[in-house]
Amino acid sequence: MEKVYTENDLKENLMRNKKIAVLGYGSQGRAWALNMRDSGLNVTVGLERQGKSWEKAVADGFKPLKSRDAVRDADAVIFLVPDMAQRELYKNIMNDIKDDADIVFAHGFNVHYGLINPKNHDVYMVAPKAPGPSVREFYERGGGVPVLIAVANDVSGRSKEKALSIAYSLGALRAGAIETTFKEETETDLIGEQLDLVGGITELLRSTFNIMVEMGYKPEMAYFEAINEMKLIVDQVFEKGISGMLRAVSDTAKYGGLTTGKYIINDDVRKRMRERAEYIVSGKFAEEWIEEYGEGSKNLESMMLDIDNSLEEQVGKQLREIVLRGRPK
Repeated sequence: MEKVYTENDLKENLMRNKKIAVLGYGSQGRAWALNMRDSGLNVTVGLERQGKSWEKAVADGFKPLKSRDAVRDADAVIFLVPDMAQRELYKNIMNDIKDDADIVFAHGFNVHYGLINPKNHDVYMVAPKAPGPSVREFYERGGGVPVLIAVANDVSGRSKEKALSIAYSLGALRAGAIETTFKEETETDLIGEQLDLVGGITELLRSTFNIMVEMGYKPEMAYFEAINEMKLIVDQVFEKGISGMLRAVSDTAKYGGLTTGKYIINDDVRKRMRERAEYIVSGKFAEEWIEEYGEGSKNLESMMLDIDNSLEEQVGKQLREIVLRGRPK
């Protein structure tokens, strides 16, 4: 097991009395800004324009500034805008960032693939393993979500300590921080998303639903069995692991799942999964996505439109209303 850093491992919060600029006020940006402020840090929110995020920051008690103004006297600049917006933002503000300021990320994509390359700064990462709302909720309840930390540039010799200081201020060291690299965090994140979490799971759900419908089963029944019940299984895996989930389901489900699972995910499928993982590691996926994004994400929009208009989405919208209506208040 890798070393897990907790509050006991932090000798001094190096971010205390430092000026911190949080760029972005979305899911992660809001959680980071609020948690760090509540931990006693001096936080300024930087945004490119006045809009809903600006209004939300004001409502939360911040006095947001334009990004260039926010970073001018900041000791640490934290990029929490979406991945594909970070490169352009960095170009716009790089000359306004202090020479000795830290550059901090929550995901390694832009640094690992060379889209952002601040050579003379401490560059490090603190990557929460949960969405922003959970980062905030856990903190408010006295807990924290675990994080990954990594260092790309260590000019000061104290980048790791500063990463742990930010993790502490997020509440993350109440759970723990594990050290990794920008390369490992980026590649494992993309491989996990594509092979199962977003890519593989989405196609399994849709394929199972459509096979049931093609076989003559009612779409409502197909949706409940193929898609809706996924949450029940995932919750069990989250809390108890794969073995615990299997012990929680019926013996029929267990035997059928274990035998059929190996039939569906066979050596040919695993070979294609490995090929796609290697495609990511080679950097070709990053090139593909950067090109797609630069051309307006037309293919992405087309794929999303197909899903939005699919039978499973139309049926699911109706059934989700029923499921949510029955939840205890």
